Amino acid sequence: MGGRVQAAPRFPGGPSPDPAGSHHERRIRSFQPRRSRVTTSQGDALRRLWPKWGLDIDGLRPLNLAELFGDEQGARPDMPVVLEIGFGMGEATAQMAAADPDTGILAVDVHTPGQGNLLGLAERAGLDNVRVANGDAIILLREMLPPESLDGLRVYFPDPWPKARHHKRRLIQPEFLTLAAPSLKPGAVLHCATDWEPYAEQMLEVLTAHPDFENTRPDGGYAPRPAFRPRTRFEGQGLDKGHVVHDLLFRRAPGATAPAQS
Repeated sequence: MGGRVQAAPRFPGGPSPDPAGSHHERRIRSFQPRRSRVTTSQGDALRRLWPKWGLDIDGLRPLNLAELFGDEQGARPDMPVVLEIGFGMGEATAQMAAADPDTGILAVDVHTPGQGNLLGLAERAGLDNVRVANGDAIILLREMLPPESLDGLRVYFPDPWPKARHHKRRLIQPEFLTLAAPSLKPGAVLHCATDWEPYAEQMLEVLTAHPDFENTRPDGGYAPRPAFRPRTRFEGQGLDKGHVVHDLLFRRAPGATAPAQS
């Protein structure tokens, strides 16, 4: 049998079209593949900045987050790191990074224009606490992140998959929570936001039922939008349509399931 042919990168030295290839089983995905036009400035940012601030999720090696977020002085072992799954064009990510420069943001997406846009935003704002990861966040969590290495996890406006037959594709499900919990430090917050009411109800249900997470709200409900989460363009479009945005903030329970030993 012939081996799988790896597609050539659209931008030499930039993100790979399929970094994990066929190395790993994919029972669930964190994304829906899509291709869009990359502008000249986005392409320039990918060529210049990817070797410095980008990484492919290949699932072949564990990540050292202290080295990943290192600067000219070397590794930064004391920098807290938050994982953001799905950042769109990166405007909100860049705003949060600028407002909290002492926290590293590992931002994951497969949308090439958004990757280039976020890299450009980070450069123009002089940010050194953003790293852009290309590929499937499921493989990142399962294969590459050390236990209890994350100080937070953000999932803002994931695909709601509104048709009933597609609900199984939604990201926030018990299987995903079980996968994500070991990478979070005890007390680390999983922050979800959605403007799709049925998905918000599902998120609240599965998070409340999961033994590794506990609601930060004493009333067990939704949380007000935290000041640190900027209102995004996508969110504004939803609000203009009359949608209600729900934020959910759950922390990893202190007695959560211990990471499995290999």
